[in-house]
Amino acid sequence: MTKLSVNINKIATLRNARGGNVPDLLKVAVDIQRFGGQGITIHPRPDERHIRYQDARDLKAVVTTEYNIEGNPQHNFIDLVLECKPDQVTLVPDAIGAITSSAGWDTIKNQEYLTEVIGEFQRNGIRTSIFVDPILEMIEGAKKTGTDRIELYTESFAHQYSLGNEKGIDPYTKAAVLANELGLGINAGHDLSLDNIKFFKENIPGLLEVSIGHALISEALYLGLDNTVNMYLNKLK
Repeated sequence: MTKLSVNINKIATLRNARGGNVPDLLKVAVDIQRFGGQGITIHPRPDERHIRYQDARDLKAVVTTEYNIEGNPQHNFIDLVLECKPDQVTLVPDAIGAITSSAGWDTIKNQEYLTEVIGEFQRNGIRTSIFVDPILEMIEGAKKTGTDRIELYTESFAHQYSLGNEKGIDPYTKAAVLANELGLGINAGHDLSLDNIKFFKENIPGLLEVSIGHALISEALYLGLDNTVNMYLNKLK
């Protein structure tokens, strides 16, 4: 079964909109795991507009499943990850001020840098994953960095699927086949939802984990958080 890691950035966004501690981010993380979620993902940004660096530290004490921290490996982020020692770190090439992730790494151009950062995390016992587009050359480049896994950036698939174009999955299937051949673990995330997750999972061989935040939290406004988590789990079986 593909694991479901729930990104709780949007919970932090809602909390920060009013100040105070409502909703309680730590309680939501505990509840998501109680409902069956198999991991908690956060993506702290330099401006801390949703997840704060202190949140990352506080969550370490309450995440009992898999703790995944995403972000651009700048100095402050690297220091935070080494302090928190999550189960997994996912490296994302976000520009400062970006609204959301919009592209994967150029693993050829950034190979030396990624290799150095990945080596540092792995020496500290942290599994590494790097965010990549479904481009075969980028998958091959990822292998050369020494990363444990890749996370396929799925915005393009989600957009094409919403238009009724199921062929939009083809580059992802080919990327997954190559990753399996190279011995890379496969994660995926971005714009995956209850509408497309089952089709995506069925067409990606060896899919280990999906990280879902915006869609899941939005769907939970109507369906309830417990119900929504379990609807994803059922589709990922």
